[in-house]
Amino acid sequence: MLSSSVMIRRFCSFSVTASSSPITSTSKKKRLVFLGSPQVSASVLDALFNASASPDSLFEVTAIVTQPPSGRDRGRKVMPSPVAQHALDRGFPSDMIFTPVKAGEEEFLFNLKSLEPELCVTAAYGNILPTKFLNVPLKGTVNIHPSLLPLYRGAAPVQRALQDGVKETGVSLAYTVRKLDAGPVIARERVTIDDQIKAPDLLDLLFDLGSKLLIRELPSIFDGSASGRAEEQDDSKATLAPKITAEDSWLSFDEDAQMLHNKVRAFAGWPGTRARLKVIDRSSGESSIIELKIITTRIHGGIRSQDIEANEVLYTKGSLVIPCGGGTALEVLEVQLPGKRAVNAAAFWNGLRGQMLKKL
Repeated sequence: MLSSSVMIRRFCSFSVTASSSPITSTSKKKRLVFLGSPQVSASVLDALFNASASPDSLFEVTAIVTQPPSGRDRGRKVMPSPVAQHALDRGFPSDMIFTPVKAGEEEFLFNLKSLEPELCVTAAYGNILPTKFLNVPLKGTVNIHPSLLPLYRGAAPVQRALQDGVKETGVSLAYTVRKLDAGPVIARERVTIDDQIKAPDLLDLLFDLGSKLLIRELPSIFDGSASGRAEEQDDSKATLAPKITAEDSWLSFDEDAQMLHNKVRAFAGWPGTRARLKVIDRSSGESSIIELKIITTRIHGGIRSQDIEANEVLYTKGSLVIPCGGGTALEVLEVQLPGKRAVNAAAFWNGLRGQMLKKL
């Protein structure tokens, strides 16, 4: 049976066990280990690769730690994580990409200690780091967290911020401690956002900003001055960003349209937002229930929900107008039926062929 700490090989073939001999590096540059898994982490890894290639660079990316390969496409073909694949595409040695199931595995920690890393950097890694991991790097572990800490500590900071309808957010560079996202903050970058941006785009933006923040602060992290000026977080001001589940994706049109619009933006990508509507044949009166993925919305200001007869969904100026709670209405601009491609509201409305649409 394959060890859980095996190292990635090209084409998803894996070594059976780690070597009993310590892994060593002959470079005199400071050794940095990067931990990340999803696609948004790749921008951080790219920034580190590019900075380390500079002639006057202080560091090298010695190893990468990422989630184990998994079945991600429809055929469930086992594939490396997006970060692992990106590293391989950039020519990074496959035997220096570690994929422990848990970061506390003894075999993995043996290899990590053998590298004698000065610093570990995490960006959406996805695993809890135990104390015995945090004790390994000489200069500690720093994390790129896409919120203005202590706000939105947890697994889904971007999604929960958008769900709350914030106008300003940002990214923090903080030391990692055992308590969740509670370490001293080295630096923050603020950004103002509009009411149309969706979670995937905001994630890309914040991790790109976080990459620049990291590269700027690395010299002070390596020389130790960053730890002296890092700002302790005020736990009394902390808010949480709990993990999102598939069941969170359902929309209820009894809620205010602004809340629903924020949720559509927040849950874009995964898990998306879903709703059930009633389709009624005007001639026979027969009805059926359809399930829609709601992809793009905006707040409707021209019609109050109480002016729409009997919860009827209207089509006007390229959008579906759905009555919502509190006398509000939501414009739906893009939808997707199960097993179909996403279409704009006009194409969906034309497909109804004159049938009436009502909210449940």
